[in-house]
Amino acid sequence: MARGCAVSYRIAVRALCEFCAKQGDLDLRFTPSPTAEQGMAGHATVALRRKTAYQREVKLEGEHGLLHVRGRADGYDPDLQQVEEIKTYLGDLHTMPENHRHLHWAQAKVYGHLLCQKLGLKKITVALVYFNIQSQQETLLKQEHTAVELAAYFTQLCERFCAWAAQEVAHRTARDQALAGMRFPHADFRPGQRQLAEAMYKASTRGCCLLAQAPTGIGKTIGSLFPLLKASAEHRLDKIFFLAAKTSGRQLALHALETIKKSTPDLGLRTLELVAKSKACEYLQAACHGDACPLAKGFYDRLPGARAAAAAHQVLDKEGLREIALAHQVCPYYLSVEMARWADVIIGDYNYYFDIHALLFGLSVVNDWRVAVLVDEAHNMVTRARQMYTAELSRHHLKSLRKAAPADLKKSLDRLYRVWLQLEKEQSQDYSSYAEIPEKLLAALTRLCTDMGLFFADQPTELAPDLQQFYMDALLFNRLAESFAGHSLFDISKENRTSVLCIRNIVPAAFLQPRFAASHTTALFSATLSPWNYYGDTLGLPDNTAWVDVESPFTADQLAVHVIDSVSTRFADRAHSVAPIVELMAQQYTKQPGNYLAFFSSFDYLEQVSNSFIKQHPDIAVRLQTRRMQEADRADFLAQFTETSQGIAFAVLGGSFGEGIDLPGTRLIGAFIATLGLPQMNSVNEQIRLRMEQIFGAGYDYAYLYPGLQKVVQAAGRVIRQPSDRGVVYLIDDRFARSDVQALLPTWWRLG
Repeated sequence: MARGCAVSYRIAVRALCEFCAKQGDLDLRFTPSPTAEQGMAGHATVALRRKTAYQREVKLEGEHGLLHVRGRADGYDPDLQQVEEIKTYLGDLHTMPENHRHLHWAQAKVYGHLLCQKLGLKKITVALVYFNIQSQQETLLKQEHTAVELAAYFTQLCERFCAWAAQEVAHRTARDQALAGMRFPHADFRPGQRQLAEAMYKASTRGCCLLAQAPTGIGKTIGSLFPLLKASAEHRLDKIFFLAAKTSGRQLALHALETIKKSTPDLGLRTLELVAKSKACEYLQAACHGDACPLAKGFYDRLPGARAAAAAHQVLDKEGLREIALAHQVCPYYLSVEMARWADVIIGDYNYYFDIHALLFGLSVVNDWRVAVLVDEAHNMVTRARQMYTAELSRHHLKSLRKAAPADLKKSLDRLYRVWLQLEKEQSQDYSSYAEIPEKLLAALTRLCTDMGLFFADQPTELAPDLQQFYMDALLFNRLAESFAGHSLFDISKENRTSVLCIRNIVPAAFLQPRFAASHTTALFSATLSPWNYYGDTLGLPDNTAWVDVESPFTADQLAVHVIDSVSTRFADRAHSVAPIVELMAQQYTKQPGNYLAFFSSFDYLEQVSNSFIKQHPDIAVRLQTRRMQEADRADFLAQFTETSQGIAFAVLGGSFGEGIDLPGTRLIGAFIATLGLPQMNSVNEQIRLRMEQIFGAGYDYAYLYPGLQKVVQAAGRVIRQPSDRGVVYLIDDRFARSDVQALLPTWWRLG
């Protein structure tokens, strides 16, 4: 919420009021709010209606004890001596919950006090201006206050917060002292781990981003967390965000912090694990308001007790936070959102900082936090970021909505449907990409979004999940359309007498650059970040980003890598490739029985080879990855890799078993990789190649080769996990013999 130090505690007006003046129920009924663009336009419209002397965005600050309170009043009319807090809205103002209005008055009155103090006023008019985005009408609510009254109100709020602020200042001081004296939790660094830690520390010292290619087995998690924790006091870091693509990565971070804390018992570090709302919610079928969910009823009245209890715990993982939340009868998910303001280290998914609605990014900007961001397994970032800034709309979904559409929406739904059908009619191919998004489509979609917003605003209790989902998808589509440029494609795919409209992000750089700029340092690390310019270009990393290729702790003697260039696994050659692959696998298994993984480009290819292998070698145990495997099935698949088991497991490259699994020792002694992992050559990927060629001059490499080889190296990395491991990898395809392909493989491998 703010940055604390020994002498003062800085806090924004909004944050002070949210802490002290929120009361009553958590009320998140589906009441759409204006977009950021609509909000800014609304503020501008109100200001333009005022007299020339009217002042906008008035910077204000004040002191109370150790608190330094700062903010910007939306507007001030010196002729009327009136301060205005402007709020834009959709729908019926009378449906706004009373506790929302209470919070708005609190903010307005604090700004009123700060203006009286700044200008030496004895009295002032405090006004709430509610601006209806649709009708462009203002509703003005006013209160007359003396400077003495407002000063008393300001003092009352500050006094409520002072004890908490003093606690937080003491926590920060003790935390920084302990971190400065913290020692590495092990007797020594692993090979390569010190090099990684030094690169992390130097990046924080310089205040720059870092790309770190660091092999498996060196302890990347502790090697990244420890140096930034150590740097926290010296570099004045408020928080560290550890972001991972999978649950396993987040668990490793929690374990690493536990190890660090054991070596420094007085660390006093608050660690928070953020999980998705769907996984934290106790009443998934209930809406988020007091009339439907008992944990939303009186949420803000019980929040202070829950917050205080949570702050007393050093580790707030999913289960620990849930226990505290239920003890105080508050929602676990929204307690975690609150505790993000007070935690020192926050562990969560990439989307919490990089998504279009990212919680941690938003809090960092609003509260002026100095943050360090750690991105684990960062080779996933290109794909994940593309997904964050891609939007799809299905005509099948739209068609089903029209059948049961509310009368208020039928006209705009029909208009969009007609425009959509016309686009389909004009497109002769199953897939086409367009340079621009048709204006008629955007006009019809914008109108529908407006009508849907008004519908839900007027009927906040309406339960229409399909309609709500389409509305959310349409809002995202419209928002991405506003920033549509060369970094994205607009395409239409036709299949089974329907179609899908898609704004498909190709290069997420433009969206991620503000995220990198907002952090003090962002470090992206993985075993496969080569070539570095591919990740730097596509993710939009700053020009001063540092790069380190950490030396491997493993030697070529540990891993025998064989290139089988007599086989082609291209689609046209697959039928001929089955027999030699089966023979190769059987020969290796006979020579050295044990646990092996065999990777293929698709389930079809996997099934061709596995069927032949089972028929010819029924005596060798076989396990198969199947389509749409559930979590329990995946766990059972991995559980069969034991120190004493033997057999060959067949899997798809790039799937659940190609990365992020740890099978040390004899649990895995070899891998067969019968593919380069290249993305399928289809209409979409060809458009990606053309766009990559246009932007970077390396279309094939950026669209096919680099993403494919990254998956190959990740899969091969499952074999050697620790210094005592020994194993073998077979790279099966003639293209593995090419120099440009071999240049992308780990330098410590010795190819044979």
